[in-house]
Formats: sequence, C-alpha cells, structure tokens
Amino acid sequence: MKMFNLYSAFIQRFALAAVLMLAPLMAQAQTQSPEEVVRDNVESFMSQLDGKKAYYADNLDELKALVDESLDDVADFRYIGASVMGSYFRNATPEQRSRFADVFRQTLIDTYTRGLVTFDYNELRVLNQQRGQRYEDQASVDMEVVANNGQVYPVSYSLRLSDGEWRVVNVIVNGINLGLTFRNQFDQAMRDNNRDYDAVIRGWAPEIGVDELEQGGDA
Repeated sequence: MKMFNLYSAFIQRFALAAVLMLAPLMAQAQTQSPEEVVRDNVESFMSQLDGKKAYYADNLDELKALVDESLDDVADFRYIGASVMGSYFRNATPEQRSRFADVFRQTLIDTYTRGLVTFDYNELRVLNQQRGQRYEDQASVDMEVVANNGQVYPVSYSLRLSDGEWRVVNVIVNGINLGLTFRNQFDQAMRDNNRDYDAVIRGWAPEIGVDELEQGGDA
C-alpha cells in the first residue's frame, strides 16, 4: 500500500475530506436526536476554527489535540476499526484489533488536522429535510458543504446508538463511501502482505483517491 503523501499540494486538495468528515464531530448530549447532534455541533466545532487558520497552521499539535478530544465521545473507532478489517477481524488477536483501531484513529486525526487549516469553505448546512430512520439504533444525517468556489459537496453521516449515545460509524462524501473504501484498502493490504496482520497495521495509511472524491460516486 502506498504511504500517504502529506506534501502541501496533496494536502490542499485532500483538505476537503477533512472538513466534510470532522465538521460536526463534537461531544453531544445523550438526549439529542442524531440530527440535533450534527446540527447543533457544526457551528460549535467550526467556531473554534473561525479566524484561526493561520494560527493553527503554525500550531498543528494544538489543533490535533482539539480534534482528538472532539472525536473521543462521538466516533466509535472500535466499531469502525472492526468494520474496516471486515472478514479479517475474526482471526485477528484482541491485541491486533485494538492496535489497528488506535492506528486507524491516529492516521485520520493527523491527516484531517492538516486538512482543516487549508480547505476554504463558505457554508456548512444540515439539510432541513432528513430521511426517516428505518431502525431505532441506526440513523443517517445529511448535510452540505459549500466551497468558496460555489461547489456543493453532499455529506451523509451514519450514526449508531451505543450505550445510549449516538456515535458516528461511517461517512459518505460526495457519493464516496469512506468506510467501504477503507475496507477495500485493508483487504488489498492483507493480500499484498500475505495476510500478515502486524505488517498491515504497521504500514496502515488510509488513502483516498482525490480525483475520485472530487468527481463523486454513487454510494
């Protein structure tokens, strides 16, 4: 698997995914509905970044800590990690499962932290008309991110009710299912490394095709 290219040209283009995925991920009250969790916290999180791009660009560790704290209570990384590992999860040791969840979390935080200070957006809006819930413990919340050039990027968050709290378990950005994309990448990495879990975990660096993300998909 190719390692993530974090040079500035790539980061400027990849920044879109960072903002789209992390914008609403803040701690929420347990009594809130999934839509309220997203709607109330878009402004809360982004207000902490407003007017501070230059500062955070020079102080990425502080922004990284902010992102890390924000994700702690809302993203179910254990569940996400298991989903990304897919069928390989069953044969992984408990230690490998835990280590992969931690590595997966850290790689995303590192990448999205850099992206948050480079992507120029004009508006973040949660749609007034939301899809109804099919299951009591699962929900989707749709929003849009409007870039400064007027381009509108649809985003759909998948949430799961766990221990009385709604937690984000997947994101679809512009029609690209990121959870499925990462799962396919994990599968390919396992094939490339002869099913060596430790090698795959050590080298894990989630890679999203930027051109594909910009063009969109049909997830």
